Amino acid sequence: MPSFDIVSEVDLHQFTNAVDQSNRVVETRFDFKGIEARFERDELSVTIIAEADLQVKQMEDMLRANLIKYKIDPLAMQPGDIETSGKQVKQVITLRNGLEAELARKIVKLIKDSKQKVQTQIQGEQVRVTGKKRDDLQAVIALLRETPLDQPLQFTNFRD
Repeated sequence: MPSFDIVSEVDLHQFTNAVDQSNRVVETRFDFKGIEARFERDELSVTIIAEADLQVKQMEDMLRANLIKYKIDPLAMQPGDIETSGKQVKQVITLRNGLEAELARKIVKLIKDSKQKVQTQIQGEQVRVTGKKRDDLQAVIALLRETPLDQPLQFTNFRD
């Protein structure tokens, strides 16, 4: 029986490249000369450190642009609050990786409500969709692509 998996993953190598490129841009930009501003990456999060709120916002936009450049959907970004401590302003941005249980249930409900002839199964941080026909599975993929969800989805492990 044909099947595929619905996942939400971030390529860590591309994420590292995007953060490194953002650091290079900050170092070379004229309006950031002589200012203590940088990106610090830790697993699936980035800490933006600068001297003013405006600079943090500009750096967040730089990071978003570089994530797009390296084919990471900016919907995966989950920005935290801007914190001020002394001369530094910090913001932690976390990238969401894996489907949370609530979103997985929402996807399953969406597929069931569409009356497609497929079965869905939540398996940890992914949803497996199985059907008798390949066309049914492709219809489910099309449905999920046009539905606005707050997290990017990838469709992997397509088996015929």
